[in-house]
Amino acid sequence: MNDKSILITGGTGSLGKEITKYLIKHYPNVKKIIIFSRDEQKQYLMAQEFPESKFPFIRYFIGDVRDLERLKRAFFEVDYVIHAAAMKHVHIAEYNPDECIKTNVWGAENVIKAALSTNVKKVVALSTDKACAPINLYGATKLTSDKLFIAANNIKGTKDIKFSVVRYGNVMGSNGSVIPFFINKKKEGKLPITDPNMTRFNISLKDGVKLVLHALECAWGGEVFVPKIPSYRILDVATAIAPDSEYNIIGIRPGEKIHEEMITSSDSFNTYDVGKYYVILPQVPNWNLKEYISNFNANLVEQGFSYSSGQNTEWETVESLRKLIVEHIDSQFTI
Repeated sequence: MNDKSILITGGTGSLGKEITKYLIKHYPNVKKIIIFSRDEQKQYLMAQEFPESKFPFIRYFIGDVRDLERLKRAFFEVDYVIHAAAMKHVHIAEYNPDECIKTNVWGAENVIKAALSTNVKKVVALSTDKACAPINLYGATKLTSDKLFIAANNIKGTKDIKFSVVRYGNVMGSNGSVIPFFINKKKEGKLPITDPNMTRFNISLKDGVKLVLHALECAWGGEVFVPKIPSYRILDVATAIAPDSEYNIIGIRPGEKIHEEMITSSDSFNTYDVGKYYVILPQVPNWNLKEYISNFNANLVEQGFSYSSGQNTEWETVESLRKLIVEHIDSQFTI
């Protein structure tokens, strides 16, 4: 990342800020970090945390991924793009489907067009477990986005550019996630539980950042990178945060699943184990598959393999969740 210019769409979000922190700490000679987002208030607040007077290589760029011309201007002389901008709330997307499509699908297409129109070298798009066998509009738009970024490698011509995708589960402590929500609700003495059987994948912001940077470093173009991460049971999260609170079972919301998947059995024919991660390879890669397998010591998973939060082999416990909350969310947290 040293001597490189990196642009983050949706850069004022939880992951965008964490990536910015990581780059500042580990790459002192980074050329430029461009925070691209449409919310001026969030940019204003982020600029208080990372002022240009202290970090002269940071730029705050107001813009919307729906606006192709603005993206082209922002991508000028950028080396790497991390595409994190999206409408992410399932129930809001269900109620506002056209807006979700404009941001998550058209926005993805605009990012691709802008990257191909400039000298961007690598693009990593952030996906979600909800894009795997989607049952809600948010997941369907993100699956469409994934397909667009994968296919973009087929239309790059002679340009030296690679597009890849990272897919992961719930980011611990991110905006709108369940743990900060439960911590706040704990004050009321009653926690709303959608379904007592619900499970989710869990990843920290730091591990999410490492996954993105791994994709930037290792992608050959067209891969979907999936981390090997633990699951948690929603009741264990509730117990870890508020063991003495009552539970109010409210039922799942429109478009929600009891368990999430990140790799379906249909994906198993193109999924490889590369150690810390799984990688879903494109069905028709534009590079040599045998060389890829040899380079990353990649092993094809068994046919029929799937990766579900409800059938995971690694689980967070009540105690491990409490430690993670103290480490990643609230250092003063106590029960």
